[in-house]
Amino acid sequence: MNPSALLQWLQQALEQSDGSEPRHIIRLASKRQYSEFERLLRRKTTAVPKLTQVLPLPLIQAFSCPLRTTASKTLTAAACVRSVETDPRIRIQLRVAQPRLQLRTIEGSSAASVPVIPWGIRHIGAPRVWPRTKGARIRIGVIDTGADYNHPDLRHCLSRGVNLLEPHKLPYDDNGHGTHIAGTISATARHRGLIGVAPLAAIYPVKAFDNQGGAYVSDIVKGIDWCVANGMDIINMSFGMKTYSKALESAVLNAYERGVIIVASSGNEGKRAEVDYPARLPQVIAVGATNRQGRIAVFSNDGKQIDIYAPGERVYSTWLNGKYHELSGTSMATSHVSGVVALMLALKPALRPGRIRSLLRKHARLIPRPGRKKSIRELHAYRTIKGLLRRSSK
Repeated sequence: MNPSALLQWLQQALEQSDGSEPRHIIRLASKRQYSEFERLLRRKTTAVPKLTQVLPLPLIQAFSCPLRTTASKTLTAAACVRSVETDPRIRIQLRVAQPRLQLRTIEGSSAASVPVIPWGIRHIGAPRVWPRTKGARIRIGVIDTGADYNHPDLRHCLSRGVNLLEPHKLPYDDNGHGTHIAGTISATARHRGLIGVAPLAAIYPVKAFDNQGGAYVSDIVKGIDWCVANGMDIINMSFGMKTYSKALESAVLNAYERGVIIVASSGNEGKRAEVDYPARLPQVIAVGATNRQGRIAVFSNDGKQIDIYAPGERVYSTWLNGKYHELSGTSMATSHVSGVVALMLALKPALRPGRIRSLLRKHARLIPRPGRKKSIRELHAYRTIKGLLRRSSK
């Protein structure tokens, strides 16, 4: 079966479908065959509306479409097909604290005149490095639910991004999770509001998740593809899934080989020795969560595959409609790490992903774990930047 025959076969399968078939990701055997298939698909889609359900994934030379599981077995024998796998739905996981819809004051300061620096950002020492770096000119792709472009604390850091669910619209957030993540990374307030870890970094929201916090794996792959094509320095992935996906691994590997730093959350099930994907992949900086006492948060997954821990309990950040919210989760910890990576890259843009991981771990705060020999490493912006500058001066 060549690419032309494959497209014809898919057309027949889609015309016979009843709309209930699960989505699958079909990877082609070579770039040449994928390019031919995509060219034929573009030419034929106008005449065959059903083919709009076939979604190209150029980063991994694949496409996603609904397909009966029995029919998918036919494709595995096709000469032009490398692999076929399911395209499952995944969901953002949250541990939601009580809503804080008004701007909070801290340590007796006036919210009307002094910006709020949330506890996690102070805990990692980020304000101490702002005289040297605030993440200027660093581009961060946040694959999530979008962002609130009207939030006063985010107006200066949000760039256009992309809406993968409705491509002709801006990636407006209709869930809240993505807005919360963006605020921790790069919120910018002058007199009233919040300040994020890297207040001069640029956030590019990549809306792959819907208003219920759900997305297909293929949406994540498309998001990574967009980030690579549009020159992101960092990809923040504050979500996870339990099952392995070859397509997702391939997309991550492609981004990593192009020098993109990928940061992902480890999961919120409180499991020991188990980490979610994509954080489990070796090319990804895997993040666990700590609480205000500097201990592993009870909900955080834990294990040797986690590279760094960061504040993730009762994190105060931006929310929809110009408001604020407390959330807990390894998602929140991940946004702290992405912010610190932006601070590092603003000083040393040539740092490669492996070196970034090494520096974060080397200069982390070591926290003993009762009953265990090895300590965990908790993110520390001040030590990391100090170490980076000291090494550069030698």
